Amino acid sequence: MATTIKIKNIPTGYQSIISNGRHSILGDEPIASKGTDLGFAPVELVLSGIAMCKVATVRNVARRKGWEIRDVQAELRQVVRRGDGGALTSTVETAIKIEGDLSDEQKTLLIQEADNCYVTRLIRGEWSLAPSVDMEEGSLV
Repeated sequence: MATTIKIKNIPTGYQSIISNGRHSILGDEPIASKGTDLGFAPVELVLSGIAMCKVATVRNVARRKGWEIRDVQAELRQVVRRGDGGALTSTVETAIKIEGDLSDEQKTLLIQEADNCYVTRLIRGEWSLAPSVDMEEGSLV
């Protein structure tokens, strides 16, 4: 199943209108990067996708098992290190809070399932980034 995102960058800062065809959000860069800081920065969007998948996975597994939970919260932080030769290594650290009357074993299982959510598996998998094409030549869809 293909996922398509369309984006239009406008002249103000680095603001971009991002759409999946049904919903839209605003992306931008922080003031320090000459943006207007009125939307999520690109890395924040990536972390948001991972975070949303993790908390939704916790809720899905709890529902399937009949476990009553309330709010599920996650906090993600990207730590970037520059290695030899300038290569970047990113580590995403995650803390998850699950409200509900759960045993330690149930919480552990839910957090393990979160760490194997679809987006996390997707990112851990192989990626192939095809070269960009000029839209004047045609659209992807």
